[in-house]
Amino acid sequence: MTARHTQFYIGGAWVDPVAPRRIPVVDPATEEVLYEIAVGSAADVDRAVAAARAAWPAFAETTRDERLALFARIMEIYARRMREIGAAISDEMGAPLGFAERVQAGAGLGHFKTTQEVLATYVFEERIGNAMVVRESVGVAGMITPWNWPMNQIACKVAPALAAGSAMVLKPSEFTPTSAAILAEVLDEAGVPAGIFNLVHGLGPEVGAALAAHPGLDMISFTGSTRAGIDVATRAAPTIKRVTQELGGKSANIILDDADFEKAVAGGARHCFANSGQSCNAPTRMLVPAGRMAEAAGIAAGVADSLKVGAPREKGTDLGPVVNRAQWEKIQRLIETGIAEGATVAAGGAGRPQGLNKGFYVRPTVFAAVTSDMTIAREEIFGPVLSILAYDDEDDAVRIANDTPYGLAAYVSSGDIARARRVASRLRAGNVGLNGAMGERRAPFGGMKQSGNGREWGRFGLEEYLEVKAISGWGE
Repeated sequence: MTARHTQFYIGGAWVDPVAPRRIPVVDPATEEVLYEIAVGSAADVDRAVAAARAAWPAFAETTRDERLALFARIMEIYARRMREIGAAISDEMGAPLGFAERVQAGAGLGHFKTTQEVLATYVFEERIGNAMVVRESVGVAGMITPWNWPMNQIACKVAPALAAGSAMVLKPSEFTPTSAAILAEVLDEAGVPAGIFNLVHGLGPEVGAALAAHPGLDMISFTGSTRAGIDVATRAAPTIKRVTQELGGKSANIILDDADFEKAVAGGARHCFANSGQSCNAPTRMLVPAGRMAEAAGIAAGVADSLKVGAPREKGTDLGPVVNRAQWEKIQRLIETGIAEGATVAAGGAGRPQGLNKGFYVRPTVFAAVTSDMTIAREEIFGPVLSILAYDDEDDAVRIANDTPYGLAAYVSSGDIARARRVASRLRAGNVGLNGAMGERRAPFGGMKQSGNGREWGRFGLEEYLEVKAISGWGE
C-alpha cells in the first residue's frame, strides 16, 4: 500500500488524515479488494481550504508566461506517467486497458494541452469606453469528480483553474482514487506552488458535503448525478458561492430517414455501449422512422452481439465490467423493468454474459419498440443498454428527443447536412453531434435543464474560474 492511498495531498505535502479511517477499493472485474484508501472528514477539508486560501493570493499574481511554463512541465511529466494513470483507471473502474491508457488517460492530457493553448491567447483585460474590464481569478474552488471518466473530469477542472490563477481542493471518487493521486504527484513534480492543488479522498455525504457548504470556497464544480447535484447546490446556497454542474443525461440520437441507416445505427449503438455505457452523454435513446424499427433493432443487436465482454487486461476485450455492485444491480433492475413494461429484447438481457460468473459484467442490451413513457426511456441507466424508439416524422422526432428532464447531449444523422443542422437547432441540449462527429475539445461541454449549468472545456471552461471586474475612469 502506497502513501497516496493512506494520505492526502495538502499544502504541498502528503499528510495523514485528522482521524484514521479507511475503506476498500474493489476490483470490479474480480470483486476482490485491491487495497484500502483513507477517507477524510470536514476537518481534513478545513485544512485543505486553509492551505488553498493561504497560497492563492501569490499564485493569482503570477504572469501568463509563468503559467504557460508550468503547463509545459505538467504535460511533460503527465505524458511520462500516462500509461500508469490508464492502468489505475482500468483496475479501479473496469475500462479495457488499452482504452483506459489511450482514451481515458489521454483525455486528461488533451485538456491540459487545450487549456494551455487557450491561456496563450486569452484576453484578460479589455477596454470598454472609459472602463478597463479585467478577468481575474475566482479564488479558491472546490471540485467533486466522478468515477466513470476519472481523469477527463479532473483535468477539465484542474487545468482551467490553474490557468486562471485559482487554487483548489479536489475530492475524486472513492471508487477511482489512484489516478487523482498520481496527478497530485505530477503537479508536485512540475512545481505547482504548495497549497494551490489539494487532494482529499472521501465520501460524498462527508467530504463532498463539507466542500459544498464551506465558507472558505468561492466556487464548487461538481460532476455526477442530478440527485447529488441538487444536494451540492442546496448546501452551497447559503454561502452564495458559484456553482457549476455537469449532471446526468438521457441523450437522444435521431436517425433521420435520409441517413446512411446502417452506418448511423451501428455507430450509435457502438457509441452507446462504449465505456460499458458509463458516459453521461451516451446516446441511449435511438429514434428511428416508425417503419424501420425491425431493421434498426437488427443492426444494433448485431453490434451488441459482436462485442467481447471480458477482463479489462484480456486481449481483445471491448467492454469491461461496470464500476461496482450497486451499479450492476441498478442496471439489472432497469433491464428487468424494461422487459416487464413490454419493450422487446433484441439483444442481451438480464444477468452476466455467458462464461463470466463473477465480476460486475453486463450483457450489452438492445431494447426495441420502446415508448417514451417507459422507465428505460426516462431514467439514466448508466450501463450498456440501448433503447430504440419510433417516430412518425421530423417534428415528432424532435418532440420525443426533447421530452426529457435532461439536456446534456443529442445526436442527429442525415444525408443532408443542412437538414441535420436545422434539427440540431431545435434540440434542447448543450451539445449536439452531427453524423457521428466527435466532440470538439475547444468547444463548450455542459448541459441544459436538469443536466446542469455552466460549461467546461476550452475557453468556456477557463471563464468559469474567472471573475469579471469593471474599473471605470481608467483613462488613456
